[in-house]
Amino acid sequence: MPAHAESVRQRQWHLTSMHAEEIWQRSTGKGITVALVDTGVKEVPELAGRLVGEVDFPGAGTASRKDGGTAAAAVIAGNGKGPGGQASAYGLAPGAKVMPLNISDGYRRNGSVADQEKAVNAGLVPALRHAADSDARIISVSVSVPVYEESAEVREAVAYAMAKGKLIFAGVGDTFLEEGLVETPVRLPGVVGVAAVDRNGTWIKGTGVGPQVDLAAPGADIISACAGGTGLCRSKGTAIASAVAAASAALVWSAHPDWTRNQVLQVLLNTVAGPVGGEVRSDYIGYGAVRPRRALNTPGDPGPPNVFPLEDYAEPTPSPTPTPKPSAPAAAPSAVTDVASGPGGDGHSPGFWIALGVCAAGLLAMAVGTPLLIADHRRGRRLA
Repeated sequence: MPAHAESVRQRQWHLTSMHAEEIWQRSTGKGITVALVDTGVKEVPELAGRLVGEVDFPGAGTASRKDGGTAAAAVIAGNGKGPGGQASAYGLAPGAKVMPLNISDGYRRNGSVADQEKAVNAGLVPALRHAADSDARIISVSVSVPVYEESAEVREAVAYAMAKGKLIFAGVGDTFLEEGLVETPVRLPGVVGVAAVDRNGTWIKGTGVGPQVDLAAPGADIISACAGGTGLCRSKGTAIASAVAAASAALVWSAHPDWTRNQVLQVLLNTVAGPVGGEVRSDYIGYGAVRPRRALNTPGDPGPPNVFPLEDYAEPTPSPTPTPKPSAPAAAPSAVTDVASGPGGDGHSPGFWIALGVCAAGLLAMAVGTPLLIADHRRGRRLA
């Protein structure tokens, strides 16, 4: 490759760590659309032919950066071709499509958190409903708000998207103000909360922490195409990590188009690089960092198509009669420990899946034990 291509591609450490070129021999995300709820996407050369169905919702164009979603879109589906066809940055799923759904980030210099929430929700609610009714299989939400109680409208919009079979990722937030604060809409049932880790698999200090963290993905020093200056940006945070997680799901779903979102998510959970102490999960990186190469090569049991593999959401049971009292939720996945000696190591990673028919005592033990599994935030995992 030309020297420029080497200099850009080699700087994309997250793609190197994940062995992207090997992944692309199996899947590029072709046939999968990711709905990206962000503040706007500019069609830079690296996104030529990758953007579909862009829609502006209330507040679009009012963010401090109207093209804030450009980097996230490029992280998902960048085609590796810059101005004039010059080799440039790739996305993790370069064959996927991105549907930009543009809203406000709600930030105002003298505005309150309540004002921010109102501005965000004005666009977030219709954006989620639009994504639910679209052909997009995956939704990645970049915009979050530091509130402790979601509005009924947002809750209903998420529930609607879940009922439509969408797989929803959202960053857990980057407030850098209060450890333990997780920003909305991550707390809502079914939303997969994504934390950010650096190149060592270490949780990024200041980002969201809590039981709502489900997965982690690269979110520090992420080189991608963007709309400013040189056309390349270095990004950090859980919004970018959510985009990487969404791209990982696109790769798996493209390879297994007949799977449901439950099975795609189950395989991502089966193949994570889990907490180094062997815990089932931690409040810093959730069940662990996504590893799409392993998800494609050794996916493990994808589980039943109609069972959501996280405890906070249960698939509704169609019935012509009033819905009976819901049964106990399925058990959380079992522990996953990465035993690879280094990036690209082929150590075996035992899959963890939902155990059907678990007795009530087992569920009680899981409910009591899980909150105690808080990993040291200085520890992480390799991503290969």
